[in-house]
Amino acid sequence: MQRRDPSGAEGASGESSRRALGIEGEARAAAHLEMRGYRILARNARAGRVEIDLVALRGRTLVFVEVKTRRSRSAGAPEEAVDFRKRERLVQGAAAWLATHPRRAGPVRFDVVACERDAAGRWSIRHLEAAFDAGD
Repeated sequence: MQRRDPSGAEGASGESSRRALGIEGEARAAAHLEMRGYRILARNARAGRVEIDLVALRGRTLVFVEVKTRRSRSAGAPEEAVDFRKRERLVQGAAAWLATHPRRAGPVRFDVVACERDAAGRWSIRHLEAAFDAGD
């Protein structure tokens, strides 16, 4: 049995569990968007030194999506984790992605998809369209 570190840090199995939750959240977010007419162009796209969770197309609009997944609200709602620093990095990543995909130039939007899984395993997904602008 793994002991929990009193400092709150988790061992390898806790990290693995968190990573698996994040991967499942991203898959559910992509499926959610696809069901609403988005075309997923890339998942976990590396652009510069930034990883963009999802790059999608909706009509002519290119959408850069940050996915946040939580199992509880003890650390706040998932979307609250997309702070100024995270938004700034996503904007930098989007610029780097566009530099390597110039044919995709056009309207750009930044969305957040908040995924929550409760103790019973039920999922709740909230899509915040135009969650922030490049200048925020």
